[in-house]
Amino acid sequence: MFRYIVRRILITIPLLIVGSFLVFALVQGMGDPLGEWKLQKPREPDEIALAYERIGYNDPFLERYVNWVGGFVQGDWGTTIIPGSGVKDVQDEVFHGLWTTFRLVIGAEILALLIGMAVGVIGAVRQYSIFDYTATGVAFALFSMPVFCIGLILKSAAIPFNNFLESIGMDRWITTAGPPPGGFSGSFGHQITQYIGTFLLPTLALLAIQFALYSRFQRASMLDVLGQDYVRTAQAKGLSSGRVIFRHAFRNGLIPVLTVFAVNFGSVMGGAVITETVFNWSGMGRLLIRSIYEKEVFMVLGVVMVTAVIVVIANLIADILYARLDPRIRLG
Repeated sequence: MFRYIVRRILITIPLLIVGSFLVFALVQGMGDPLGEWKLQKPREPDEIALAYERIGYNDPFLERYVNWVGGFVQGDWGTTIIPGSGVKDVQDEVFHGLWTTFRLVIGAEILALLIGMAVGVIGAVRQYSIFDYTATGVAFALFSMPVFCIGLILKSAAIPFNNFLESIGMDRWITTAGPPPGGFSGSFGHQITQYIGTFLLPTLALLAIQFALYSRFQRASMLDVLGQDYVRTAQAKGLSSGRVIFRHAFRNGLIPVLTVFAVNFGSVMGGAVITETVFNWSGMGRLLIRSIYEKEVFMVLGVVMVTAVIVVIANLIADILYARLDPRIRLG
């Protein structure tokens, strides 16, 4: 098992190197990062030359890439490059957005995975039952709805609910516009209530889409496993249905779902921009879109590379779980 883990870790290193090179090359295609700044007002040639020199724009492509990678590995991710807009450290901005998005995504992903697995397993075991048809219909309905639509529906329902709470002398509970700037305050119980009210709507919006995805994959995977010879053999030996499902079928049925979860988790971490926009969360997605619009190349590189590292780590964890669930993968 240890050798298998080491092999998987070593494989991730060239993946990250190739990924970083491709990301850097694509970001260079965004155009002149100081183009709009130069057009804001007349600039002296020396001022323009100094600005380009500060960001290393005149260096050869490979030299810029090596300098950026070397600084990234050592923790020097650079600063914002547009003169006059205030110098911000890229690493601080990315980590702030990462922590905001992580708090938003982790709960939704775990709940969606657990609920989706449970619904998928039950749907496969009770194929063509009323439960299966209902779960399938709900999953397809949620899957076909854009996440911003789900978010707006939730906000539209939360506002009258908050108004009702105020009408009976209670505080507004469900937050529809991001976490409070100063954080949560009051007693421990009051902070827990605030926390739930703040995270409820964006978590439900993300959970709805991800639940539909995981439940469909789990159902299809379980149906495939339940048709295998070793499952039919276990049933023929007289083993109970629960033992056949959870001891023999469920473990192998988890493998495709874990693959989807690993890839999807990293994608959602960097791509929850719609949910963050609807609910006014300043996370990784909004930071990436803003940085692309402003042509802050170092900020874009930082966000994309952190997302890539998360995807690679998630896939590494999934590979380790594969080997735990199915020893044949470890020995192959």
